[in-house]
Amino acid sequence: MTIQTELEANILRYHHVERWRVGTIARQLQVHHSVVTRVLIQAGIPKAVLYKRPSMLDKFLSFITEQLKKFPTLTASRLYGMVCERGYSGGPDHFRHLISLHRPRPLPEAYLRLRTLPGEQAQVDWGHFGYVTIGKAKRPVMAFVMVLSYSRKIFLRFYLNQQLANFLRGHEAAFEAFHGVPRVLLYDNLKSAVLERRDNAIRFNPALLQFAAHYRFEARPVAVARGNEKGRVERAIRYVRDNFFAAREWKDLDDLNAQAELWCNNQAANRPCPEDRALSVRHVFAQEQPQLMALHHTNFPCDERIDVRVSKTPYVRFDLNDYSVPYRYVRQTLTVVGKPNSIAILDGANIVAEHVRSYDKGQQIENEEHIKELWERKKEARQHRGQDRLSKAVPSSTALLIEAAGRNYNLGSITSSLLRLLDRYGATELEVGIVEALKRDVPHPNAVRISLERRREERDQLPPVSMILPDDERVRNLVIRTPNLNIYDQLQSPLTENTHDD
Repeated sequence: MTIQTELEANILRYHHVERWRVGTIARQLQVHHSVVTRVLIQAGIPKAVLYKRPSMLDKFLSFITEQLKKFPTLTASRLYGMVCERGYSGGPDHFRHLISLHRPRPLPEAYLRLRTLPGEQAQVDWGHFGYVTIGKAKRPVMAFVMVLSYSRKIFLRFYLNQQLANFLRGHEAAFEAFHGVPRVLLYDNLKSAVLERRDNAIRFNPALLQFAAHYRFEARPVAVARGNEKGRVERAIRYVRDNFFAAREWKDLDDLNAQAELWCNNQAANRPCPEDRALSVRHVFAQEQPQLMALHHTNFPCDERIDVRVSKTPYVRFDLNDYSVPYRYVRQTLTVVGKPNSIAILDGANIVAEHVRSYDKGQQIENEEHIKELWERKKEARQHRGQDRLSKAVPSSTALLIEAAGRNYNLGSITSSLLRLLDRYGATELEVGIVEALKRDVPHPNAVRISLERRREERDQLPPVSMILPDDERVRNLVIRTPNLNIYDQLQSPLTENTHDD
């Protein structure tokens, strides 16, 4: 709100000449009392003086002032208890208001405008941009942002967490986008950079120090509670939030990152450079880029790497999901190496399994070859395997199996029959058939089959033909020869003559 010059002059005149109180001035000029207070404070009049009137707190003011000088952060509630012990009889709410008028204010701090040389410094930070749901998992959308301090060139890359592996991947992607490395990288005190800090003693993350040594830059954290020292990246994140992410539609993380790269190279690069608004960020970056250090000829290993213990089932747990391994590795310790789109499971230096990485939650990602031999050796495993397949494809099958178990039906036979129906009719039709069978209180595959056949006949469709061959080499390699049908013509002639004679 802008205060008119005439109104400001009247407020000051009524206060100094007429000796009106704040409330009187506000009523007569028909403005809010906060407007009057603001004008008087800006004129150099302390707030405590504006509201000064006889009060039961007056005789305690010297004691309160002395305590606040010795203990500036002493709370009003503790001060209230101390003055009550010395005879103060006022209420706590009014006391808290009076203390706010007399509490010493910190002096405003002045800041120097920080300037850097071309290629000298970049600033790095994470930005949180909400959540995305992938299956059952709720993943945070984190933006890795690096800004060159001289040209204000922005690099932006989104990840589904802010773990160290993605932190380092973001660095490498930024260096490749800039075609060089700044000499100094400035960080906030985030755990990916600083593990512990006591006064001037700093314990860096060892992985970040190795990464910095590989690319030959200096990792430098800002002082505690000094966000102004990395204001360029703070403003860049705000710029990303308002000018890129707001109201943006995207299908998946790859699509979002493709849009982010296009935005960084166009709209963000074409904005005026704050250091020289006559030039764009693109032009200033072209001047800065030759001053960056050359890229290392080899990449730093940024993959996630953890040791996992295989339980009695042939799976390892990694990032909320289970991945299969050959069954012979149960009860052993293996190493999982996670990449953004895939994982590899190692026994020493040997790769024992590779999978596409899932960002869902509670999923079983399997390679059928890993457990095929286990199925053949353990007949009981086939039934449970079939039940797992049914429960995932047709959720209502679980209720049918529970009802069948309560009636002492053979679950193995029921499971096999339902699996055959699943292969012939599909998951959607089988779901409907099972629901109808449960409504009729007949938890048996025959009832399901009757329901499926009735629905097929109502749609006037041909019976489904299963194209699945049995797992028998004799059947799969069987050669069927087309018979010669001329013999039927020879049989037809005498038969016709006999019939004619009769």
